[in-house]
Amino acid sequence: MAFFSFSRNALILTLFLITSLMVVSGSNYFQDFEITWGGGRGKIVNNGELLTLSIDNYSGSGFQSKKEYLFGQIDMQLKLVPGNSAGTVTAYYLSSEGSNHDEIDFEFLGNLSGEPYTVHTNVYTQGKGEREQQFHLWFDPTHDFHTYSVLWNPQIIVFSVDNTPLREFKNLENKGVPFPKSQPMKLYSSIWNADQWATRGGLIKTDWTQAPFIASYRNFRANNNPRLSQKLDPTSEQKLKWVQTNYMIYNYCTDTKRFPHGFPTECNV
Repeated sequence: MAFFSFSRNALILTLFLITSLMVVSGSNYFQDFEITWGGGRGKIVNNGELLTLSIDNYSGSGFQSKKEYLFGQIDMQLKLVPGNSAGTVTAYYLSSEGSNHDEIDFEFLGNLSGEPYTVHTNVYTQGKGEREQQFHLWFDPTHDFHTYSVLWNPQIIVFSVDNTPLREFKNLENKGVPFPKSQPMKLYSSIWNADQWATRGGLIKTDWTQAPFIASYRNFRANNNPRLSQKLDPTSEQKLKWVQTNYMIYNYCTDTKRFPHGFPTECNV
């Protein structure tokens, strides 16, 4: 009887892992996504191979995935708004629903022509975020498409650009730090106006004479393998250190004004 129980459980786990190894390629955005708002400002074109979001002085736009994901790797190629994009935010994130939702965020804060974009990252667990890290990029993200990725497994969350990690958020539940691991999430993206804070703290406003502002998406890929044991290899660790040394511009774990009575637990591990 004990052998039968073990075999049955092993079979269930094996079937789960086989299913998780399936790779979904977003070669057709009609199949994988739906435009959820924007009154026609979001478009799927080129026979489903390209999706664009735009914003003007009347409205932004957004889309979401038709499927939910629990662990795996999400890749999307984006080309951000070119030129004077000050005041605009292009958000690309995973999120569950409800007041106690989990969320894994990329946000791209626009800037004046020639000035770098700010890449804003955050992790929410059980409805609580406040784990912001921000970066500049070592290339112009408006000239061509670049791959923005989230690796999410039960041990770690990694934000990457073109296979170069920007940030890792480790599972430290053994230290009392919540970690998102039980709520399936959909993939969302939107472009919207945030000129009250997005560019230089709101000093630079959106120039609507430059509208519409357009962000483009292609080559979506979702690998549902939870990669239960995956961590950053030594080469990726070196890349992460390089990025954080040279391109990180804000880290909540060093913000003494924000946390005058001590940093969050994960900052001290």
